[in-house]
Amino acid sequence: MKKILSLLFLAGTMMFAISCGDEETPDAPSVTAPSGVTSVEAAEDAELTFTVSAPGGFKAATVTATGGDAVVTTSPAAGATTGDVVVTFSAGLAEGAAAVTVVVTDDSDQTANATAVLDISSTVKITGNITSDDTWETGKIYILGGRIAVENGATLTIQPGVVVKGEAGTGANASALIVARGGKLMAEGSASAPIIFTSVADEIEPGMIASPNLEPDVDGLWGGIIVLGRAPSSFSTNESAFQIEGIPASDQNGLYGGDNAADNSGVIKYISIRHGGSNIGEGNEINGLTLGGVGSGTVIENVEVVGNQDDGIEWFGGTVNVTNALVWNSGDDALDTDQAWSGTMDNFIIITGDATDHALELDGPEGTFLAAHTIINGSVKGNNVSELADLRDGMRGKLENIYFFGFADPATTSGRGDFSLSGDVTLANFASGVLTFANLQVTPASGVALTTIFRNGVAVHATAVAAGANTVGATKSAFAGWTWADAAGELSSFK
Repeated sequence: MKKILSLLFLAGTMMFAISCGDEETPDAPSVTAPSGVTSVEAAEDAELTFTVSAPGGFKAATVTATGGDAVVTTSPAAGATTGDVVVTFSAGLAEGAAAVTVVVTDDSDQTANATAVLDISSTVKITGNITSDDTWETGKIYILGGRIAVENGATLTIQPGVVVKGEAGTGANASALIVARGGKLMAEGSASAPIIFTSVADEIEPGMIASPNLEPDVDGLWGGIIVLGRAPSSFSTNESAFQIEGIPASDQNGLYGGDNAADNSGVIKYISIRHGGSNIGEGNEINGLTLGGVGSGTVIENVEVVGNQDDGIEWFGGTVNVTNALVWNSGDDALDTDQAWSGTMDNFIIITGDATDHALELDGPEGTFLAAHTIINGSVKGNNVSELADLRDGMRGKLENIYFFGFADPATTSGRGDFSLSGDVTLANFASGVLTFANLQVTPASGVALTTIFRNGVAVHATAVAAGANTVGATKSAFAGWTWADAAGELSSFK
């Protein structure tokens, strides 16, 4: 009997062992990545959801990435058989393909993985007005898909090194960046990372100074920058506000003028505006930088305008001061003033182009509001088709410490190459001391007298000097390193 029981016990033990040996291992886990290609902007985050099946119980998830960094932010509960692994991917600055791979481990230490594919783009298209505070980030290219306004109460911040490109278009479809009254533009580039505004046809990328494919005299490919404020301006109708040229009357973001001399439209530093001046109507183009009724609370320093079809910089009233401006290859006038602008332009370089009309076209008030402006410390390089200056329509103010060179003999070029005062009111202002000049220097064409160049009695305030012997003019070091003109060697002819 004992022997039978022993045999039965042994048989039971063997059956148990066989049963245990036949127990099946659970199925391996599986992971499903998001389908397709996920787009993400450079330096921005993207959230990716991976679907997990773990019959043997979820244990852990790890993640690796190319083109940026990734972290697991959400996982299934321990032992769960299904769930999601959510990953936050932080894109780098380089454009191109990126990948995020998730590896899942179950309680049996079995693994599975899946990879999500991403496309990193540093190009952002802007198609609507800026109605709340926004920031355009270093390393990116922003495309203006039309006339974009920073509206009243909103602030647009543009970080150093950003490239902004305007799409092609004419008339009402011309692309431009407008800062409406009450809006602010905080565009603060630096000498090592200027902010560049240009055309979509320009292949320039962040970190470049010179265009790799466009010449500096190419113009009219997009609009320009228009800043509008509530500072006093002198309108022919004596109204307190007016519609800026270049913007349809139906767009209320085009109004400028008011009674706040200290109005603040933001900060503009180290910016280069290129290839603009798109035609919006018969003989009506957008300036590189338009300043309409801009107040003295606005800071504008270190501005370059290259290849604009209309004026380089034009002031319409206002009180804003501008320091360090360079205009190269303007299609009409380099610096143009209107409607009793009462600020100061201090330290400027003008390099005229084949289509430049006047280096300086300075106008006075249009209405009963009277104010004067100041133009000082400039160097102006001319050619055979451009004029030094035309002061007209009752211009009020002063011009001091300006050096002109490279202009033609006015006597042989139908008046091109001269400095003139136009209109009885302008001449009366000069006679009465409302309009003054001091320390104007010129290197004239061979044999040309000062009185041939500086008309209407202005010659008494001018001196002829040999080329490069000027003792007045711009401080060109202010434009070194960050301007296209400097990169192209155009500053070498300036002292």
